[in-house]
Amino acid sequence: MKVIASNKKAFHDYFVEETLEAGIVLVGTEVKSVRLGAVNLRDSYAVIKGGEVFLVGAHIAPYEKGSYFNVDPRRTRKLLLAKAEIRKLAARTERKGYTLVPLKIYLKGSLVKVELGLCRGKEQRDKRETIKRRDAEREMARAIKEHNARG
Repeated sequence: MKVIASNKKAFHDYFVEETLEAGIVLVGTEVKSVRLGAVNLRDSYAVIKGGEVFLVGAHIAPYEKGSYFNVDPRRTRKLLLAKAEIRKLAARTERKGYTLVPLKIYLKGSLVKVELGLCRGKEQRDKRETIKRRDAEREMARAIKEHNARG
């Protein structure tokens, strides 16, 4: 598995409660751009419409040598999931505060996959707590490293 792009902002803005893997429908030049790493997941999300899941707002840069085969870089793309998974996700996202957020795009063999997270939004105080916890862990690691270097 080779990670192409990850959505670090999602972990800052949401509590990720569950993850699942989905395929993504791409045209030929988009696959080439993905392989080159020209993907941005910031501000993207997934929606369920008519029993299908779609990725909205993901930016896949046009392939440089693609000429007229290139498509809109921000177009809505269909995600491939089993019907049972889609029904389960639809039921969970209808609850207040839950959304589907793409966490990363990666290659699995020759296939392009998206890791979706079932996420609940963080409030401002939760974000501050996360930052405090991360800073405290960093301080502890630094202190342990200094202690081990002296002794």
